[in-house]
Amino acid sequence: MGNARVRATNRGRSSDHDRAGSQGRVSDVGLVAIEPLHDLTSSSVGELVAESERLGLRLVRRLADEWATGANRFDRPGEILFGVSIERRLVGVCGLNIDPYAGDERVGRLRHLYVLSAFRRMGVGRQLVERAMKAAHGRFDAVRLRTNDAAAARLYEKLGFRRDVGRDDCTHVANLAPELRS
Repeated sequence: MGNARVRATNRGRSSDHDRAGSQGRVSDVGLVAIEPLHDLTSSSVGELVAESERLGLRLVRRLADEWATGANRFDRPGEILFGVSIERRLVGVCGLNIDPYAGDERVGRLRHLYVLSAFRRMGVGRQLVERAMKAAHGRFDAVRLRTNDAAAARLYEKLGFRRDVGRDDCTHVANLAPELRS
């Protein structure tokens, strides 16, 4: 379930998914499995925690800590945590919660998207978000998120999220219910 091929490229060159006709040399990074994570251990996310903290980010540490304490295990109706593994190595995560700030259980929140630096710009983050959004359909009318990272914001906007300015609790929203889309 959730297997796909991801293509890597040399820096600055296009992937085989790019239809612009670039002549980048493509190499295969191996079989990718995107699956729900039901047990998050420090050993399973240790590499992600270490790298994200070296980069000054706390989101993966917060994910691991909240899982360990039981504060957030993505176990309420409609919630799920996905992990992406390449050749059995966990290289990224992305979660979907009921948005605790919305006051409405039909509003989801995309949380803790993180992909190891070596696997970025290969479509891994996009696939994680798409998988989470597929899970959100039918359960949530909207999905919100908060990011202060410009590259992440561009990714979310390419995937159909729109900026939601003037709010402290989110920066982007994707309306899933037909009557809410504009």
